[in-house]
Amino acid sequence: MKSVEEKKENKNIDEEKHIKASKITEFEEKVIEIKRVSKKTKGGNAIGFAALVIVGNKSGKVGYGYGKAKNVADAIGKAISSAKKNIYTIKISGKTIAHEVTAKVGSSKILLKPAPEGTGIIAGGPVRIVMEMAGIKDISSKVLGSNNKLLNVKCAIKALQKLKK
Repeated sequence: MKSVEEKKENKNIDEEKHIKASKITEFEEKVIEIKRVSKKTKGGNAIGFAALVIVGNKSGKVGYGYGKAKNVADAIGKAISSAKKNIYTIKISGKTIAHEVTAKVGSSKILLKPAPEGTGIIAGGPVRIVMEMAGIKDISSKVLGSNNKLLNVKCAIKALQKLKK
C-alpha cells in the first residue's frame, strides 16, 4: 500500500503533466475540415483522416496546417503543429485592409476588398475563418473557381500577404 506522502507526490506529478499538456499559447486554433481518406493497398483499403486547421492571434498573425494520420486526434495534432510553423504576418489598417487585392493558387482565385466600418466579414466558409483569425473585422471577399477548402485558404493567405501598408 502506498503511503499518504507517496500519493501526494504522484498527484503533484500528474498536475505538472496536465499543465504542460495544456500549454497556453497566444494562438487560437480552428479546425476547418476533417475528411476520411483511403488508399488501396495489397491487403485491402488503408483508411485514415486528413485535417485542415487555421491558427491566428486575431491581431495580424495567421497560419494554416494540413495533417494526415490513422485517427482524427493525431491528424488534428499534426495539422496544428504544422500551422504553428507556417505563421504569416498580415498588414492590417484599422479593422480592414488598406486596398483591394487578388490572388490565385491553382484553380482557386480570390478577390478581397476593404469595407466600411460596421460591415462585418462578407466571406464564405474557410475564407471567413482566415479573416477572423487574422483580426480583420470589416472586409468583402469573393472566391472564384475551385471550392476546395485547402486551396481557398492558401489563396486567402497569399492575397493577405500581398497587402501594402
